[in-house]
Amino acid sequence: MPISNGRKPRRNKQDGTFDPGRRKFGQWALAGTLGGTALAFPRLAAAPMLHDLPPGIKISVQLPADPSDEDLQFVQQLGVEYVTIWLHADGASYENFMRLRGRVENKGLKVWNIGNINVHNMGEVTLNLPGREQKIEEYKTYIRTLGKAGIYYSTLGYVPNGIWSSAFETTRGGAPARAFDLADDPAGHWDGQTWHLPLSHGRVYTEQEMWDNYTYFIKAVVPVAEEAGVRIGIHPDDPPVPVLAGVPRCVFGNFDGFVRAFEIANSPNIGMCLCCGTWLEGGKNMRRSLLETIQYFGSRGKIFKIHFRNVNAPLPHFVETFVDDGYQDMYQVMRALREVNFNGAMIPDHIPGMIGDRAGTAYTIAYMKAYRRRANEEVGS
Repeated sequence: MPISNGRKPRRNKQDGTFDPGRRKFGQWALAGTLGGTALAFPRLAAAPMLHDLPPGIKISVQLPADPSDEDLQFVQQLGVEYVTIWLHADGASYENFMRLRGRVENKGLKVWNIGNINVHNMGEVTLNLPGREQKIEEYKTYIRTLGKAGIYYSTLGYVPNGIWSSAFETTRGGAPARAFDLADDPAGHWDGQTWHLPLSHGRVYTEQEMWDNYTYFIKAVVPVAEEAGVRIGIHPDDPPVPVLAGVPRCVFGNFDGFVRAFEIANSPNIGMCLCCGTWLEGGKNMRRSLLETIQYFGSRGKIFKIHFRNVNAPLPHFVETFVDDGYQDMYQVMRALREVNFNGAMIPDHIPGMIGDRAGTAYTIAYMKAYRRRANEEVGS
């Protein structure tokens, strides 16, 4: 479970998600359900410290680093059970994680994950820059601390030069929304840093470099995640342009990259934080549709979290929209998740601005709850 419930983790027991043989991926195989060209891998046995999750799709709300009583009351009013918290390294201590858990649980809620911005989208790691070893050690410490605090999930962003956007545009009703247009001087941003075209880091990187850097990182992290019992859900590159500012987005920029990355990791603790909006941004560049991706990875127990959002069109130019106003029917996404028995959490994300500070979150959560209820009724218990 994402929080401690007093039970010991189950050991070496099949739960219907993975087959025996955690360290034996076997040969690549064709996945006929996806047109015969997708790479497939066998299911895996549960790791010794992979904690069970209760059944059903969970809905979570993102909260600030130190949620107020009003923040938590808002979650209660929405009828949502889980919260997600993001903070910086100065708050990533065991003592603070336990304090936050106590505050949340005192309100009858649960913590799905606490993210550490300082070990998210780490250029030192993705591009093998000075400080790589220190960042990897910092990340490993963070994962160990999560597990010690009884928090068994973390989202990892792995983009090397930020999340790229162009000038804000408007969507329905004049709501301001993030946009991306390669022809409109976009820039990459993350945690106070900014990167620009044509070369964000002064040179062109090769795909082989990107894969070598990922392999080095994930091989160091997997044993720690397995020992701590923490699932790591990796977010797709946003936006999934094949190359941005001289840096290939080949590892987590499309379906095939995720398949290869999971084979390299070779661990049930490594999976996806599937951002629906990012996948929809990529369109045909993703090589599989969002629904095909859910069927493939979800049926293999490799989707741990969902960012539930929509966009008006795929690249080269998109504007983020309300969940009911983009080019994807988001109910079909919820139904697909229900069909593969997804039992992780989903959050509203990148919500266009609405009048009233909390209106956009409430609007999105209402749709998510209604979609979930309909999917549960139509697919069955």
